[in-house]
This record gives sequence, C-alpha cells and structure tokens, in this order.
Amino acid sequence: MALQLWETLKESITAYTGLSPATFFTVLALGLTLYYVVSSLFGSSDGGHAHDRSRGFEEQMEPLPPPVQLGEITAEELKLYDGSNSDKPLLMAIKGQIYDVTQSRMFYGPGGPYALFAGKDASRALAKMSFEDKDLNGDLTGLGVFEMEALQDWEYKFMSKYVKVGTVKTTVPVTDGPTPSEATDASPSDAAKPVEDAAEGHVAKPAEDGPSETAAPKETEETTTAAADVDVEKKV
Repeated sequence: MALQLWETLKESITAYTGLSPATFFTVLALGLTLYYVVSSLFGSSDGGHAHDRSRGFEEQMEPLPPPVQLGEITAEELKLYDGSNSDKPLLMAIKGQIYDVTQSRMFYGPGGPYALFAGKDASRALAKMSFEDKDLNGDLTGLGVFEMEALQDWEYKFMSKYVKVGTVKTTVPVTDGPTPSEATDASPSDAAKPVEDAAEGHVAKPAEDGPSETAAPKETEETTTAAADVDVEKKV
C-alpha cells in the first residue's frame, strides 16, 4: 500500500513539475532552509522593536504622581509648568483656574497639538480657537456670545477630567495719582481753608475800615462845637 502511494507521488511530481523526485525534494529542502534563515533574521529585528514598543507603552502606563496643590501663583510662576521640565507637573489655566493636565501630556506637552497653551491662562485662545501669541492670555474683554459659550464648554471639560490645583493671581495696576485715603485725608483741610480765609477777612475788615467810619461822626461833632463857640463870641 505504501509502495503504491510512493509510486503515485513520484509520477505526480514528474507530471506536474517536470522534475525528478530527487530534484524536487532538493529544491523543497533548500526553500525551507532559506525561509527559516530569513525568518530568523527579520523575526529577531521585529522582536526587538516590539520589545521597545512594549517597554515604552509600559513607561507611559506608569501611575502618575498625585496632583500637588499650588494655591495662588502668578502668571510668571505658571510658565514654569509648561512641560519643559519633566520633573514638574504640566499645568494650564482657564478663567484663572489652574488644572493639572499631566495625564494628557501627548496633547499639551512639548510637541503636542496644544503645547502652546501649557503654562498659561489660555482662556481667550480657547474661546476664539486661536493659536496666535496675542490671544494666549486670560483677557475676556470683547468676546462674543458664541465665543463665551465655547469657552464654557472647555471649562466644563477641564472640570470633569482634570484636577484643579490652584488659581492665577491677578495683579492690580499701580497709578501715580493720590490714593482714595489720601484724597479723604486732604478733603477736610482743603474744605476748611476757604472758611478760615473768609473768617480772617471778615475780622480784618472792620480793623481796616473802622477808623474811617468812626472818624466822620467825630469830625462833625467837633465842627458843630467850634461853630457854637464862634456864635457865642459874636454875641458877646
């Protein structure tokens, strides 16, 4: 039975390939050997890349440190958390509220599509969907209704996904004019000054004009007396 199968196989090989059975099996053995060698070469290379990829994935999947609460910081201090230092968390602010976006470093970290928003209060840029430097701030003046609604959607997203770790300290511009307290302190003295001047003028006026007003009656009286004496002398 086995001999008949072998004879049939040899006839089939000769009929379909035109090769003798010995030549056919030799070519088949060489092909298998070549396949094994090539597979071992490329297989080891792919295995190394696969190992590197798995290691990188494991590094990305390492648990992140818990967010650190910073409290109130200035805009300059916030710039230190733009992702350039991998030892520090990646932070971003919306409407003055700072969020830890370290878990989305692929988006907000260096090289990410939104990397320019990191380390800043990007409220205006998010509302306008702008990537211009002039809009990378928290100034909301002049924004329209639709822009404010877009910003509100961004804020809801950040509130639900990221942890709030602080607020941006607002600075009050310093002016050269008098402060309200100084103006209040100066008001009573300034208001009293005209009154004092008026009072002094009112008191001084009688002193200046007094002699002229009293001198007239006195002179009249002396003139009348002198005239009376003259009449008396004439009669005598």
